[in-house]
Amino acid sequence: MPASAGSDPESAAFDAIEHYTKYEFRIPMRDSVRLFTSVLVPKDTATTYPILLTRTPFGVSPYGVDEQGAFSLQSEALLRAGYIFVRQDVRGRLMSEGTFTHVTPHRPEKPTSADVDEQSDTWDTVEWLLRHVPNHNGRVGLFGISYGGFFTAAGMIGTHPAIRAASPQAPVADLFLDDDWYHGGAFMLAHAFNSVSVYQPQSEPTPPAKVTVPFDYGTEDGYEFYLRAGPIANLTAKLGTGNPTWDELLAHPTYDDFWQSRAIWRHLKDVRCPVLTVGGWFDAEDLMGPFRVHRALKSENPGIATSLVVGPWVHGGWAYTDGRHLGSVDFASDTAAFYREHILLPFFDFHLKVGPDPALPEAYVFETGTNTWRQYSAWPPRTAEPRILYFREAGGLSFEPPDDTDASDSYVSDPAKPVPWVGYTAQTMPEEYMVSDQRFAATRPDVLVYMTEPLEDDLTMAGPVSPKLFVATTGTDSDWIVKLIDVDPPTRSTPAAKSGADAGRDVGPPTVTLAGYQQLVRGEPFRGKFRRSFEQPEPFVPGVVEAVTFTMPDVNHVFRRGHRVMVQVQSTWFPLVDRNPQTFVNIPTAKPEDYRAATQRIMRCRTQPSGVEVSVLPALQDES
Repeated sequence: MPASAGSDPESAAFDAIEHYTKYEFRIPMRDSVRLFTSVLVPKDTATTYPILLTRTPFGVSPYGVDEQGAFSLQSEALLRAGYIFVRQDVRGRLMSEGTFTHVTPHRPEKPTSADVDEQSDTWDTVEWLLRHVPNHNGRVGLFGISYGGFFTAAGMIGTHPAIRAASPQAPVADLFLDDDWYHGGAFMLAHAFNSVSVYQPQSEPTPPAKVTVPFDYGTEDGYEFYLRAGPIANLTAKLGTGNPTWDELLAHPTYDDFWQSRAIWRHLKDVRCPVLTVGGWFDAEDLMGPFRVHRALKSENPGIATSLVVGPWVHGGWAYTDGRHLGSVDFASDTAAFYREHILLPFFDFHLKVGPDPALPEAYVFETGTNTWRQYSAWPPRTAEPRILYFREAGGLSFEPPDDTDASDSYVSDPAKPVPWVGYTAQTMPEEYMVSDQRFAATRPDVLVYMTEPLEDDLTMAGPVSPKLFVATTGTDSDWIVKLIDVDPPTRSTPAAKSGADAGRDVGPPTVTLAGYQQLVRGEPFRGKFRRSFEQPEPFVPGVVEAVTFTMPDVNHVFRRGHRVMVQVQSTWFPLVDRNPQTFVNIPTAKPEDYRAATQRIMRCRTQPSGVEVSVLPALQDES
């Protein structure tokens, strides 16, 4: 029989064929569309088992009842613990019937059987499983990562009575507001372009291609590829045949009804089961989603048990890695293994079986810098206080506001020579960029650098990061990229280089000197024309100073004694973010002549004190 939850989930390779029998079904929905569903049922019938359901657009390969594939470390841990393991192709994807719609708009009212969405498909699937799969205990759990996290979040709305627990992980909460494809109104170019080929439409159920042919960039240097492509509209032809997903992205460059109708966080009401929301501090795709989902659950569903777990992970890193390293940064323990054994399994075992209560706090978060798990009764912690790090003269950074009556710094931003995303050659978005060394950018004339003196004591930031800028531009539009950076002391020793397998995916340069390392802690773009509204962009008046304020994803980081806090400000971050022409135009249809250099000015005086607001903890201790 499957091993108990108390056994070591990493002890040996797990053979699903030995412990489970695989079945495949086409489950009918209320509108008669059938969804392909793979079910693993424990062979041991001495006890009953809960059902764990994950719904995905990426396929439940391998197909065929005799075929067994590899599982993620997270799924393997759950299989060892003993669950009826159900995976489903969502409608319109691979072997399921119907038409696929990106992040399906939720329908609060469903008067007819034709009114379907992901909530109804989840409900109908659960109903069918309860009636047709033997030896279950009547309890169902939902979980899924990334897009699967979206389907989990959508599926727990108006919770089916049998659903007793749900875990949306890196959930896509709002594709315009800081998940995947748009951040701060700026288009996440490299990630979007590299992703869209996955979602080609299909007219009937179709198995996945036996061989996936990757896009031919013609170079290992993504910076070179995108710069040579020119205006973003030129990339459409490079995709070859029509790509509806790419067309959708370019057709909706503002927060219009298309995006708002797909923002699942707006609909997280009538949730009646405990929820464990999971995210990673260094998730380059869906970092904001877990926070939006958690906040919505708290505000709209008072009384339910909901916990937020955030570790030092890349996108889905808690499921696929040990969570020990990312690039040159060492987190000093197998953080993902800890999560799986001490958080995830106890959560599902308690709510779906008869396991002990893990007594999870509202926030179970990993504190980078000290490499320590922290538990808080609220997130952000109640004792965190907002403080502003002000830009000061001579590149200084201080909690003390400036005294100057008229002071500013400026730089020339040229779209023809954009600031790179990382200091090494990368073809697609490297996950390592989230902690990458920023020394290459600090020396550029189009990047402003502000830095504190060496810290005399540890400085703990726990919560959102909010740039508060007073800016002027000679153009009519501009991006403002702000990066919060932890600068290592010049005396720090450099340990032996990690291998690529140990250091994580897309690790960048093979060796890095840690003395003086400028580790990115948080970085985020903001497209200036959205400074008043994401729905109605407005041009800048050249030379006129305006306030630009935005919120970056949360951090939980300790800047250690002897380190420095650095902030970098720039207007390009390429090709992570598409180039702003710096003229007020519709960027998806911009022409080469629209792209112009502009002088950007940051005020740092008494009446216009630019800076970054952070949430500072007064002491390093857990809240009871």
